[in-house]
Order: sequence, then C-alpha cells, then structure tokens
Amino acid sequence: MGYRWRRAVLAVLVASAVTLPVMGAARPWVPAPPPVTLAPPTAATLDATYAAHRAGAGKAARMAADHGDRRRAAADRALADPARQLLSFDGRGAGLVTEVLGDLAHADRVAVLVPGSDTGIDTYGRFRAAARALHARLTREASAGTRTAVVAWLGYETPATIGLAVATTDRADRAAPELRSLIADLRTVTGPRPRISLLCHSYGSVVCARAAPGLDVDDIAVVGSPGTGADTAAALRTRARIWAARGAGDWVENVPHLAVGLFGTRVGFGTDPVSPAFGARVFAAGDGGHSDYFAPGSTSLTNLTRIVLGETTAVTHD
Repeated sequence: MGYRWRRAVLAVLVASAVTLPVMGAARPWVPAPPPVTLAPPTAATLDATYAAHRAGAGKAARMAADHGDRRRAAADRALADPARQLLSFDGRGAGLVTEVLGDLAHADRVAVLVPGSDTGIDTYGRFRAAARALHARLTREASAGTRTAVVAWLGYETPATIGLAVATTDRADRAAPELRSLIADLRTVTGPRPRISLLCHSYGSVVCARAAPGLDVDDIAVVGSPGTGADTAAALRTRARIWAARGAGDWVENVPHLAVGLFGTRVGFGTDPVSPAFGARVFAAGDGGHSDYFAPGSTSLTNLTRIVLGETTAVTHD
C-alpha cells in the first residue's frame, strides 16, 4: 500500500512540475459568433475558405470591442487581416484557430505545429511566431523547386498551465479526432504526394500520440514532451518516423515519468520520449528552455527544419 501511495504522490508532483513554471488564470467570458460552417476545403476553394474565416474573425473582433475586451478585440482583428490564411476560426471561449503560412495547395512539404498548454487566441501570437520562424527557415533551406507550407493548428482546447487537466490525457483524447480530421482535410487539399510532418510541443505531444495510430503523416517530432501516454514509440502504431528532443535548459526534464490512476483518472504520461526505452530518434535541441524550440538560429529549429525537408541524415544528435 505504501508503494501505491508513493506513486500517487509522485503523480501529484507530475501535475505540479508541469504547472509551476507558468501561472495561468481563467479569463472572463467574451461574446463571439459561432464559427462559419463550410464544406471541407479543396485546392479550388482555399481562398474562399480563408476569406470566410477572416470574416468570422472580423465579426468576433467587433463583438469583443463592444463588450469592452480590447485585448481579445485586437487579437481577433489581427486574424481578420486580409493577408491571413485561416483554415478555421472559433472566437468563443479561449478560442480556436488554424492558420496556413505558405501555399498549401502546391506544397511539397507541409509541417503541422501542435501547441501545448495555455494557448488560446489571447496568446496566439507567440504560437504564430514559432510557425513563422519555421516557415522562414523552410523557405530559406528548401532546395530549388521544393515548396513548403506550415499549418499552425490551435484546434483544441488546451489545458491551463495550472490544474490537473495538464497532467492527464483527457484533453488530448478529445483533441485527437480533431487533429485526425485536419490531416484528412490537408490531404484533400494537397493530394497524397506531399510529405506531412507533425511537430508537437509539450502537451501537444500527448495530442499527437493520441492521434497517431494509422495517421497519414510521415514524421512526428515531439519537443519538450512530458511523455506521450505511450510506453514506446512502437506503441503509437504509426508508419511515421518518431523523433524526440529536449533542450538542456527545459524544466520538463524534472517531470516524473510515470502514469498512475488517481481520483478516477490517469495522471502522468509514462516513458520519457528521449530515453532509449522509448525508442524514438533523439535529436539535438541545444541549450534552450521549454519555449525555445522554434527560436530563430537554434539547434532545435535547424533539426526540425531538416526533418520536415526529409534531410534526415543531416539531423544532428547529442
């Protein structure tokens, strides 16, 4: 019994370790319209899809402004800019948005970014900055004639960085069907030829793992992962190559790697993805911290770029 209780205490520590670095707070309710309902996008309808969701963001901005929430109004207004390419938008609650950088319809290589905890429309700018940094590097490094696109997918309700939800798979279980639907939509737009890579940060790695079985992607890379909820890479049941990295300055290294039942739910995410026991292709991420994997010029961004471009022999290892 003592051993079982020690494991339960460690499970609580998992939640604490994941939640302490950033303190989140619930935001007040802000009115927003329901999302636009459209048929799945095709290459021919992409521009119309982008325009419809920009219009939805514009309407949400006006409603937020009328409500007196200038921060949300500014965030929605930025998303409504004519230059933005929105595959989806839902301004309700914390907000959901999927944005494309580049020419998706003609891309040869597509990277899908999946964020971790405490990401919503109010904090979307930092997530988009990561997508922009990756897109800039892909554009610069791609060989002549290779076209690239990046999809920033804030397509699920991320857990807050303080609370038990961030240490369970519950949100990931609900998000996985949405991520699978996104990949299906991307294949409808691009066809079967382009290679698609999932790049999953922090809690996003749990989402990617839940969606992985049979998913039509070529690479799945997890960075800053507290664990995936699977014991091994093989347990993800995917044809994709599985990659993992953790920066030397990332606090997530201190998260206990276990999974136990606690209060009717399962807490923790099991095997460390960068451990030999997990069996991923571990690549170098440099000295960065938990939020630095897409920092311009970083070792991790260099290697993620190589993974997306299929230059796997050039990926460096510690």
